Order: sequence, then structure tokens, then C-alpha cells
Amino acid sequence: MVSLRFLVCCLLFLASSVYATIVSHDGRAITIDGNRRVLLSGSIHYPRSTPEMWPDLIKKGKEGGLDAIETYVFWNAHEPTRRQYDFSGNLDLIRFLKTIQDQNLYGVLRIGPYVCAEWNYGGFPVWLHNMPDMEFRTTNKVFMNEMQNFTTMIVDMVKKEKLFASQGGPIILAQIENEYGNVIGSYGEAGKAYIQWCANMAQSLDVGVPWIMCQQDDAPQPMLNTCNGYYCDNFEPNNANTPKMWTENWTGWYQNWGGKNPHRTTEDVAFAVARFFQRGGTFQNYYMYHGGTNFDRTAGGPYITTSYDYDAPLDEFGNLNQPKYGHLKQLHGILHSMEKTLTYGNVSTIDFGNFVSATIYNTEEGSSCFFGNVNETSDATINFQGETYVVPTWSVSILPDCKTEVYNTAKINTQTSVMVKKPNEAEDEPINLKWSWRPENIDNFLLKGKGEATMRQLFDQKVVSNDQSDYLWYMTTLHLKEEDPIWSKHMSLHINSTAHVLHAFVNGQHVGNYHAENGKFHYVFEQEAKFNPGDNVISLLSITVGLPNYGAFFENDPAGITGPVFIIGKNDDETIVKDLSAHKWSYKTGLSGFENQLFSSESPSKWSGDSVPFNRTMTWYKTTFKAPLGSEPVVVDLLGLGKGTAWINGNNIGRYWPAFLSTEDGCSTECNYRGAYYPEKCQTNCGKPTQRWYHVPRSFLNPKGDNTLVLFEEIGGNPSFVNFQTIGVGGVCANVYEKNVLELSCDGRPISSIKFASFGNPRGKCGSFEKGTCEASKDVVNILSAECVGKEKCSVNVSTEKFGVPECDGATRSLAVEALC
Repeated sequence: MVSLRFLVCCLLFLASSVYATIVSHDGRAITIDGNRRVLLSGSIHYPRSTPEMWPDLIKKGKEGGLDAIETYVFWNAHEPTRRQYDFSGNLDLIRFLKTIQDQNLYGVLRIGPYVCAEWNYGGFPVWLHNMPDMEFRTTNKVFMNEMQNFTTMIVDMVKKEKLFASQGGPIILAQIENEYGNVIGSYGEAGKAYIQWCANMAQSLDVGVPWIMCQQDDAPQPMLNTCNGYYCDNFEPNNANTPKMWTENWTGWYQNWGGKNPHRTTEDVAFAVARFFQRGGTFQNYYMYHGGTNFDRTAGGPYITTSYDYDAPLDEFGNLNQPKYGHLKQLHGILHSMEKTLTYGNVSTIDFGNFVSATIYNTEEGSSCFFGNVNETSDATINFQGETYVVPTWSVSILPDCKTEVYNTAKINTQTSVMVKKPNEAEDEPINLKWSWRPENIDNFLLKGKGEATMRQLFDQKVVSNDQSDYLWYMTTLHLKEEDPIWSKHMSLHINSTAHVLHAFVNGQHVGNYHAENGKFHYVFEQEAKFNPGDNVISLLSITVGLPNYGAFFENDPAGITGPVFIIGKNDDETIVKDLSAHKWSYKTGLSGFENQLFSSESPSKWSGDSVPFNRTMTWYKTTFKAPLGSEPVVVDLLGLGKGTAWINGNNIGRYWPAFLSTEDGCSTECNYRGAYYPEKCQTNCGKPTQRWYHVPRSFLNPKGDNTLVLFEEIGGNPSFVNFQTIGVGGVCANVYEKNVLELSCDGRPISSIKFASFGNPRGKCGSFEKGTCEASKDVVNILSAECVGKEKCSVNVSTEKFGVPECDGATRSLAVEALC
């Protein structure tokens, strides 16, 4: 007789498992509920946007043809102090994963917990570094205990909400560690033992979905090793039962302060994806699909900018980055249409020579073909099954039926959106904001040299501040007599520094400041200074601009005034040096304005509206403004300021540094997609501020009434030029090949006019189209005006039936259009 207890247990088991998804894999693909899948994924990092933005970003990902959303998990954001956790606001990981689930997409959870990601300290909390006997990412018991604690906590949180696919949730893959194979050689045998421990630890957590390890050629079984990079078509897994997976297809690159804006062409990204699937890939993830913003102090580096736009398919603000978004969307649809053939078909290859090949996937139901031309200079004409095909340089043509080309990576049939910034129409005089100010109180540090702790040693800034602030004061008092051998009329301060930015003061007088060149963070600062008989207070303010996030032993890269520090006296031909490194040094983390929360709208501190000074160091500024009308993303223009931090209604929108200009050389107006991409290949913004505009999420704003902007200015600037703007589509243009569909969209705004249109062989590019040598017989402008003007979007078949027959002898015919929104 079956007991009631047994029946209840069975019913509970069935209730918990009826919606479970079985995720497995073989050498061809990830298999979901027994079906091999072509999976396209995109990285969206939840802390780099806001919860209010998540549904729209994820929805656009789905509409763009993604199957999954990938994110890292950021240890230092969630555990800023040991065993004190934060999952509030834009750190609400569970809410983010449920938002993915709401869109019926899969999730890829890259726990790490080392993430790199151009994130501060690679995602590691600095308190971890300061634990006794600590060494990161090796067989160090202290580190492994902390890593296991955090990883287990994240897994348990996700399990509790039943978010793994094995529980009926969206997460089909999980990741442990990150790109360790790039540095494992530096750790020797301990590194090999560590990666085995990582695999064992992850597997013991019993998540019910496969674990991946990226850039880990020796990933222990059953870990799946995956590829990261601009191109992964040559990647081969380390096990015959592991599918060919690409966890990071870098859609662009990040920016550094003082650097230029890197761009990766749409054609090249599409080429890399198509080439990967041509050569047996079945899972590909865009890093990034939406880059977002490094709010507060989350940017790593050093010198990673506040913007993390990454030239991704969705821009920093969540707008469609066209044509990249649309061209990839078309590619995704075609790959999905070939899913069964790609994952079950027999594969054969024809080598035509000169880096040109055809790959045929054949099943009983039919065949699909890729024609790839990896030659960087020459188009290819090939004969396949009695037909002639032209494959442009550095491109892949896709023929789902092995007869008709429906897509070529170098032929963009998607619109280009021209983004424009518009003044804040909610303000009568948007450029004339009314400012008040107050100085940062630094007298105690400059004149008294008193801090919170005193030690006879110069310490790394991480050790003292625990990364609670960018700012750390190093202060000492030096007693001098006129009869001292070092005394002279020509004395200088000599500092061996690893501070990213340094300000030096002697007896309250600003001696000078210095910011390191990117990548050259070990330097010597030497400046003449006036010393007095008696006590002299030396105050050094060390400032970090993001801690390192990549490389073997990066946690040990020094930051701060690591010394030695000398004073130098010169008498005639004699130079005398006095080493102050072992003096009694007093330390103070942070600045008083931060401690007193001058950035808070509830701060009771008094501000002055009289005689607002400009170009003054260590100064706070405050103003109020009206929220821009509408729903378009908001940016604040900080041109004219130096370096500092900005807050909107108490929300830290990140570091700013418009005074840091990029060099004049290295930019190009044209970008050749042909040939392998590298970050310096296609750059813009030479000789200009690396970042001028800063994202203000709509959720930070009060749509009714006043909003507050607070600035802390370190090096001196002029806030009178600060203004708020909205950013949206101002115009669209396209050059669509015959037998394709022209799709125009102003992203929620109506198309107001057709500025240019030509069907034939038009020349030029977006913004400078010209008619070619042949033109359609019908009035193309009038046809498109009738089809599109007044509508938010329109679709038109590009055909001779629609526009008439151009007299183009042998030329490829296309429709070039430019429209205003």
C-alpha cells in the first residue's frame, strides 16, 4: 500500500520539476530539452544601468534576435565590507535575472567572481587584499575560502528563486573564474591546482546546468572551455564533447582618460559572427551588447572612463546603435532559420584558394551554405553548383538553401541613425544655470598635518583607505633650522609616486600637481618649495582613478605615495638630500565634503551664491535645474570643468575629466572594415576631451520641480558652461541593395521629410549622398515621401517595380535615402 507521505513527496517533486529545462551539450551544440540550439547572447551588466532601464534594454535585445542575456556578478559591489552585502537598486541581481525571465530569454550567469570587465579592481573587494597572508587566484586558503563563500552565496540566492534552468528558470550556463588561461603561466603549478579546485568547487554547487571557463584551454572536465576575442573562428574546444562556444565577441573597445574613441565597424563584427558559425560555432555572446555607464567609482583601469559605451549594438543610453544593431539582427534571423541544418547537418568544405572557401551543411531536408572570403584586398568570384557568385573582400555570404544569397556581412541594408543632442526645453535659459559654491575644507591637513592614523612608513593607498575613497592624505611635519646642512634658498620636494593624480602642499601653499600618463603610473614629481625655519607641514593628496583590473598579480600593483620622499637643498655646487620616508606620517582617507555629504539634497551645509569663483581647486558647486521634457535619454555637458565627481539628486553619476584631452594624431574620417580589427584601427575624437557628456538616467530625475546637480572640482574649472541636453535620433539614412527591404525608423518620432533619395548607383555616405551616373525613371523622393513622411517607421521594397528601371549597365543597383526626424 502506497503511503500518503510518499504520494505527497512525489507530487511535490513533479510540481517542482514539471517546468524544469534540461540543459546538456555534445560536440555540436548546447542542447535544451533534447534539441540542439544555435544560441546568440548579449552582455548587459546590471550595475551599469538602472532597474528602470533593464526591461527596455532586454526587450531590445530580444527584438534584436538574441536568445540569451549574459552578465557578470560584481563581488566588490555586493560585498563592499566583509560579510556586509548590498543587493539594492541597480545591484538587485535577482530582479535583473527575473527581468530576463519575463522576456522569455535565457540567462548566462558569469559568477567569476573575478570579472575583469574594466571594473574597479576586477570586481575584487579591496578588503580581500588587506587580509593577512592573502594572495589572489592561486592555491591560497584564505582566498579560496572567501571566493567559495561568495560564489556559494550567489548560487544559493539564485537557487532560492528557482532561476537555474534545472529549476524552471532562465539560466542555462554558469561561469567560474574568468580568462585565467591568459595568466596561468605566471602562477606555475599552483595555478594548475587552483583551476582544478575552481572546477571541483563549482561542480559541487549542483546548479544543474553546465559550467563554462573562458580562455582556459586546460579547463578540467566537465567544465566547458570557451573563447574570448575579436575573432574565434579558429578556436577549437579541448574536448570532443564540448561545443564550439564564444563567450566574448568584443563589439568595440573601452575608453581611457586621455584616449580617443575606438570604433569597430558593423561589417567586421558581422563578419566575425558569420565566420564563427561557418566554421562550426553554435553559441556566441556579444561583449558588450549594451555597455552602459560606470557610475560612482566603479570604473577600473586605471583611467577607464565613466562611459562604457563600447560601441555596442545598444549605446550607453540604451538607443539602437544603427546600423550595427539592425545588421546583426538580420544576421541572427538567418542563423536561427538554419538552426537544424547547422546543428545536425553533415559538414563539408571547398577550398577555392586565395583564402576563399565554401562550407556546406547538409541534412536530408536540405542544405545551407556559407561562402567566406578572408582575403583583405580582393573580391572573389567563385563558381558553385553551376552558378557564379561574387564574395566581397573580408566578408561572408550566407545562402540558407545553397542557391540564393540572402545576406552578406559587407553589404549593409540597415539604416544608419544620426544621433543629435538638443537643449533642455524645460529651462528658459538652459545654458545659464545659477550656481552656488563652497570650498573643500582642507586647512587641517595643510596647516596642521593631522589625520586619523600615524605610522613611520609610507603605505600603499589600498592598505590605508581600503578603497573607501579616491582620496588619501599623506602628511608629515619637518623641523628645519637655518644652520641645517640642507637649508638653502633653493629647496625642492622630490616624490617617487604611484598616485594616479598628485597634489603637493608645503605650509598650506600649493606646490603643484601632476597626473600620470596612462600606463606610466610610476613617476617622479619634483618641484621647488618654500620651507621656513621651524616646523614645516608637508601635505600630499594622492588620488586614484580606478584600480587595476587585469593581469597576473594585478592586485599588488601599487597606488599612492609609495616613496621614497625627499627634500633637496642646493648650496653652490653641493646638493644635499634628506629622506622623509621613515618620518612620522599621518594619514586621512577621503575629503570632508564627502564625509559631510555635500552632494546630498538633504545636506544642511551652507552654500554661497555670491562671487562664485571659477578655476579654483578643491571647490564644490551646486545648481538646480528642471528635468528635460520628454522621454529621450538625458546627458549633462561638463565642458569647461577640470576633473572631479558629479551627483544628480544625490546619485553619483561618476568621475568627470573633460580637461584631459586626447592627442591630435591617430584619428581617421574613414574606417576600412577589411582586415583584422585592433583598438587603434578606427579612432575618432582626436584633440578633444575624452568624455564631455555624462549620462543622467531618467530615474535619477524628479520630472516635476527642481533637480540638484552638485560638482566637486579638484583641479579648477568653469561650471558656467554646464547644461543639460537630450539625445535622440535626428535623422536616418540608408543605402539598400536591390531586392531587399528599406526600413526607416525615427525611434518613436515621426519622419518629417525625405532630404535625399536616389535609386540607381548613388555615391557617397550618410550625410553626403550624391546621385550617380544612372537614376530611376520615377520620382523616388515623392514615392518615399508618400510612404514614410508622418510615420514613425516605414518599410519599402527596393525594386524596379516600385521605383522604375535605372539605366545602369552592369552596376549593382541600390536605393540611397536620407530622412529627417
